[in-house]
Amino acid sequence: MDAWQGLAADVVAPRAQVLGDQVLEQLRVLIVSGRLRPGTHLVEAQLSTTFGVSRGPIRDALVSLEAEGLVESRRRGSFVRGLTVKDIDELYSMREAIEVMALRLASNAGADAWQLALGPLAEMQRAATAGDHLSFAHADMAFHSSFYEIADHSRLRRIWKQYEPTFAALLELTTAEDMDLGPSYRSHVEIHEQMLAGKVSEASVSLQEHLLGSRSRLLSAYARSTLIDGLAEVDDVDDKEDGR
Repeated sequence: MDAWQGLAADVVAPRAQVLGDQVLEQLRVLIVSGRLRPGTHLVEAQLSTTFGVSRGPIRDALVSLEAEGLVESRRRGSFVRGLTVKDIDELYSMREAIEVMALRLASNAGADAWQLALGPLAEMQRAATAGDHLSFAHADMAFHSSFYEIADHSRLRRIWKQYEPTFAALLELTTAEDMDLGPSYRSHVEIHEQMLAGKVSEASVSLQEHLLGSRSRLLSAYARSTLIDGLAEVDDVDDKEDGR
């Protein structure tokens, strides 16, 4: 119970009209960031007390988190599953596949359609200048989400929407790794300019490199914080590759 009492300072009592969404978002971040470790028993009564809500929103949030693969049901209730290195590899390989496809489909749209990405880019520039990592992460997600809107492919967009909340939580961690947000902003501008110029192959390569860098920074963040069991093996691999 002491561990749950310690989390009380990290959560905000949700507004009544959006209880489920707010509980879900905060629990997701706590799990992805490692504050709630794999194997933690998610007892509805404890969570209800911690968040200051009834059990209904808690129950709904746990169902959604199980669908996202972050929570699993056992005979004794719900438990944190968390993310493993394999999970991260799967998430990023899947994202690369659907996002590159979205870019290629979006190439059939006119230049006017790409105005959807201008707002997020402007917000990223503002956040980069201000050193506002959280706002930058939110604008970053909005930029990538625009690909699916421009592509106008409902089923592809539906797949993205299913995993977008998990990637949003992960992105907050990776963005926090960047001392200077300028290079990340410019990499997004490059993708946008390449698509406007009709250079779809170049934009796809830029996107793949961008996602690879994001994955690497995420693994580094997890390794330093020892948030995933077994991530010590990542350090071992890096040491061998560096010849240390």
